[in-house]
Amino acid sequence: MHWRNSPSGFDEAFDSASSPRRHYNAIVDCLGAMNPRELKRREMLQDISLRNQGITFNVYGAKDGEERVFPFDFVPRIITAEEWKELERGLIQRVTAINLFLQDVYTDQKVLHQGIVPWELILSRKEYRRELRNVVPPRQIYTHIVGTDIIRDGDGTFRVLEDNCRCPSGVSYVVENRNILQRTFPELFSQYAVRPVRNYPEMLLKTLGHAAPGWGKDGMPVVLTPGRYNSAYFEHSFLAREMGIPLVEGSDLVVEKNQVFVKTIEGKQRVGVIYRRLDDDYLDPLTFDRHSILGVPGLINAYRSGNVALANAPGAGVADDKAVYAYIPEIIRFYLDEEPLLQQVTTFTGFKQDDYEYMIENLDKLVVKTTGGAGGYDMLMGPMATKQEIAAYARKVKANPSSFIAQPLIELSSHPTYIDRSYQPRRVDLRPFILFGEQIRILPGGLTRVALREGSYVVNSSQGGGSKDTWVLEDRPA
Repeated sequence: MHWRNSPSGFDEAFDSASSPRRHYNAIVDCLGAMNPRELKRREMLQDISLRNQGITFNVYGAKDGEERVFPFDFVPRIITAEEWKELERGLIQRVTAINLFLQDVYTDQKVLHQGIVPWELILSRKEYRRELRNVVPPRQIYTHIVGTDIIRDGDGTFRVLEDNCRCPSGVSYVVENRNILQRTFPELFSQYAVRPVRNYPEMLLKTLGHAAPGWGKDGMPVVLTPGRYNSAYFEHSFLAREMGIPLVEGSDLVVEKNQVFVKTIEGKQRVGVIYRRLDDDYLDPLTFDRHSILGVPGLINAYRSGNVALANAPGAGVADDKAVYAYIPEIIRFYLDEEPLLQQVTTFTGFKQDDYEYMIENLDKLVVKTTGGAGGYDMLMGPMATKQEIAAYARKVKANPSSFIAQPLIELSSHPTYIDRSYQPRRVDLRPFILFGEQIRILPGGLTRVALREGSYVVNSSQGGGSKDTWVLEDRPA
């Protein structure tokens, strides 16, 4: 079986001499010994398993409107124990600083008064919720669940691409990818000691319990979903089921005397903590978008009164604004008096005049994104764009400069992926999931997303990407 390593960038599985890296030797040997017919049979088993379990996602705006199976590639991505320790330390530092930043910008605002982050930047972000000034959540935790996107540059250095502090999705695929791979390729695990991921629902439930002290006595936990037409509905139902707690929609909840209740066949039951999977705008029509029919009228008043915990806290999204991202290294230094352990991607913000001028002059060399965008939408890949596309995008940037950031195109690391009966290099990223409860814990691994289209840099499922099982190796040998 032919393996083709990456001609450029960092190859996760092969070294510069096209030999497998030591921790990939057994995988390459095992998969290389299987013939295409056997691999095809196992791929079919994977597909049947994905469909039977409903492991799907919706693409907003798709003409067919159908749910689609999330493409899964069976070649696992392997992270050594040493590499994971490096990532873990850096992520714990980063999430600690982000949480302190959120507490500060909603209370004392020292980071703004001292000029570390500009006032105008924070106050111009729609994710900054003035309605929640001086509202401090239980335990002073704003970011209970964070998904931070990590890439590896051409030298193999881990870099943070962005933080997801609102409603990060994808962890259900992490757990299910492992289950599927263990069923269809059990022999791959025989020579590796791989850290488990199946206990994530238990970790999440403990995090929610810590967010609302006493919820076992004074209230129950629930998962709040926008409904079955949401692109991540599979994940909402999966997590609720695995935690053994109710999955509810806004119409299932009611607020009375600043207490939240869920309506059940046995009557109303008090709710102590809500793992909310809908954006701030839709949470409460009395506080945010008055046209929302997805949220719960009066929910924010109950939250202000300390009678219910929300994970993540409303307003946490200001920390993952792509313009605020550019200030995270300074935020870490300000709150922790430490140097950042994880590097970032150089970022130019339209908010700054010098950066804006550089962006406009170099759009053909940069990747340009909207500051609140997600999913790979509304983005300009300058080096691959036509002159007409660049000119059209330039007009949008000039019309509203502060809503855009730009970064150099980073040569993402690549990983062998089984396509057309051969193993071909495809670019990947990694989304580890960080839980902030009694302590900060990180699920060992995360969602490795892969750009299945040859030459593509966009790994999002909505843009034709797929996923892989991510292995973090134990310190000890298998």
